[in-house]
Amino acid sequence: MFSRVVVAVVAGCAFGAALDAGRVSAAAAQAPSSATASTAPADPAGSMPPRALLDKYCVGCHNQRLKTAGLMLDKIDVQSIPPGSETWEKVIRKIRGGSMPPAGRPRPPKDAAAGFVSWLESEIDAAAAAHPQLGRSTVHRLNRTEYQNAIRDLLAFDIDAAALLPGDDAAFGFDNIADLLKVSPDLLDAYLAAANKISRLAVGDTALSLGSATYPVSKLRFQADQVSEDLPFGSRGGTAITHYFPYDGEFVFKVRVSGIAAPAQPVQIRIDGVKVAELPTTGRSGEDPADKGAVELRIPVKAGPRVVGVTFVNRLVESESRFPQYYPWGNSAVFATNTGGTNYLKVDSVDVAGPFKPQGPGDTPSRRRVFACHPANAAGQDACATKILTALARRAFRRPVTDADVQPLLATYKTARRDGDFDAAIQVALERLLVDPYFLFRVEQQPAKAVAGQPYRVSDLDLASRLSFFLWSSIPDDELLRVAESGKLSEPAVFEQQVKRMMIDPRSRALASNFAAQWLYLRNVKGATPDTFEFPDWDDDLRAALTTETELFIDSQMREDHGVGELLTANYTFVNERLAHHYGIPGIYGNRFRRVQLPDDRRAGLLGQASILMVTSQPNRTSPVMRGKWLLENLLGTPPPPPPPNVPDLAKNDPNAQPKSIRERMEQHRANPVCASCHAVMDPLGFSLENYDAIGAWRVKADGQPVDASGSLPDGTKFDGPNGLRHILENRREEFVTTFTEKLLTYALGRGVEYYDMPTIRKVVRGAAADDYRWSAIILGITRSPAFQMRTARSDS
Repeated sequence: MFSRVVVAVVAGCAFGAALDAGRVSAAAAQAPSSATASTAPADPAGSMPPRALLDKYCVGCHNQRLKTAGLMLDKIDVQSIPPGSETWEKVIRKIRGGSMPPAGRPRPPKDAAAGFVSWLESEIDAAAAAHPQLGRSTVHRLNRTEYQNAIRDLLAFDIDAAALLPGDDAAFGFDNIADLLKVSPDLLDAYLAAANKISRLAVGDTALSLGSATYPVSKLRFQADQVSEDLPFGSRGGTAITHYFPYDGEFVFKVRVSGIAAPAQPVQIRIDGVKVAELPTTGRSGEDPADKGAVELRIPVKAGPRVVGVTFVNRLVESESRFPQYYPWGNSAVFATNTGGTNYLKVDSVDVAGPFKPQGPGDTPSRRRVFACHPANAAGQDACATKILTALARRAFRRPVTDADVQPLLATYKTARRDGDFDAAIQVALERLLVDPYFLFRVEQQPAKAVAGQPYRVSDLDLASRLSFFLWSSIPDDELLRVAESGKLSEPAVFEQQVKRMMIDPRSRALASNFAAQWLYLRNVKGATPDTFEFPDWDDDLRAALTTETELFIDSQMREDHGVGELLTANYTFVNERLAHHYGIPGIYGNRFRRVQLPDDRRAGLLGQASILMVTSQPNRTSPVMRGKWLLENLLGTPPPPPPPNVPDLAKNDPNAQPKSIRERMEQHRANPVCASCHAVMDPLGFSLENYDAIGAWRVKADGQPVDASGSLPDGTKFDGPNGLRHILENRREEFVTTFTEKLLTYALGRGVEYYDMPTIRKVVRGAAADDYRWSAIILGITRSPAFQMRTARSDS
């Protein structure tokens, strides 16, 4: 079984991630000193020296004849531990993770193994302090999420980047890996089109042609109660959308409704919470339901982002049919006819078209952000344009701008001004700014005195960008830029103050919605397709609630600065009525999420959250293998190797025989010796979560049999159920914190963590231990490290 380090190195080679070695004298503080290392005991394993321990427990498989997993320990020199040793990092990971020696083989005493690993780490860290290595930092294109957030913070304008730009490739679990953020002709075309549309909407270009936007409502959306906090109490169903109105004018709203109502039911249309119309509808009927189930309204709307709410008045009597209201797909006309489900009106989609009779760009947040001045006459226009473009360029380029930066923008403005008015010329210059390489790429300036191949500390301005894209997935704000421009950001006290300020800023929610969403696979919730016949209470309200719960939980843990170990044990979570119903928590009403104290330990920490339990399941059943693999890879840092080719699927139950439990079928699967070694580690971890079904609901029976959630690790440790698993993880808290730190460092650096980064990771973890592994301690440790604050000078040749 290859370690995560081997996987990272292979993936790095496959994607062209070339890493330069360098020496950083300033990084000596990141690892134990040579003096400390020299005091390490010559016999770290007590009665068993390192060579004897390897010979007795490891060399039988890992030798130059067998070359198991590419690891040969029979001839390796234990008297000289080189800096950044890839081989020894493999050994440390395997022994610390308890995966080696494998199950059934003799194991060294725990104190001997722990002493050996501690000695190895001390020697490697001391060598790395004398000869540390830095990974190469490449030019970093903004990924789609960063682009969207940068537009938001630059122009006070929210866009849907997914509708404008293609998705980004991912590696090492994240989509912000610099080496994968390439540029293609198609992507350049997408950037040009996006810049044109964004600049026109931000400025309020009245030359925009009439357009429309359609907002569909999922058929699996439950619409028997209030569906959004943006809709009033007493409302039922519908949707609330945020639509950007480019300028003042008249707009047409078309609401398509399904279902049949007699008598007619009114549908309300609201703008920013204010009711503007109440239109009667009887729903779809006849040969052309799309038209006959639609109502239209044409009204004037002011420019800017507006919340459009469409809903019914809640006059529905509780269903007394076979299928209650929690089965949205059971409320269709066909299903109701066949099963007795209750049918009611639902909103299918909302169209917004216009503007008609445009009256001007209006007063929008984006116009207030763009137009730092308004010229009183033609003579002052050029000076005002210079002020506007200089301010925008400073924020977009994340640094003070020079005349050479502003002149191309001014030239674009002056050319456009010949054929249009002042606002139109600013729009064209803004469009030019949004495709400038200094906006789309994070370009770090190398000092003239830097020596090729040698490390140097990045400038305060580049450090500010590294911080903002790490903590906010966006550009620096004015305060961070001001501190960086003054040259004070690199001062330790100022740096710490800025990091803590940024952590409590609302923009740090990106650590939950971007970092954690990728680390924990939350993005997979959106595309998950549970079998609705196997799980009839599944709907899109529950889908949305699963992701929201975990993101709110992660955000609260970070913002309240808990120890990261509490991610696994916290006795609270965030639920709305739909999710509380799923979890069996009484007394929760409405669509608003609120923090609740958990009545027992079933839902404690991340392991009790249905989002994670669902994305580690098959559509129609649980998967102990997927769950075990997820635990090994994301929480314990010891991912199994890829499965061998042509692995057969798990055997299905015979409908004519007594159904077998998932455990019995997995035992048949493990009969294959090729599969057994890895499954012996994965499966017991996965079985401990069998009390949760494939959409995360609690159960005590599966396939007609009582759930058996017991298991044991290769070292003989036994446990039972999710609570037993939590105790296992609590006892291996340092492994979890180390894995968490590796994931966060990967995300922070935008590159894969390599074997020579392990001394830095150990330094961060040990430094955070005194502060109970709080988020702030780990984030400060990462951002203070040479890997984050330094880079290796490139050669000019």
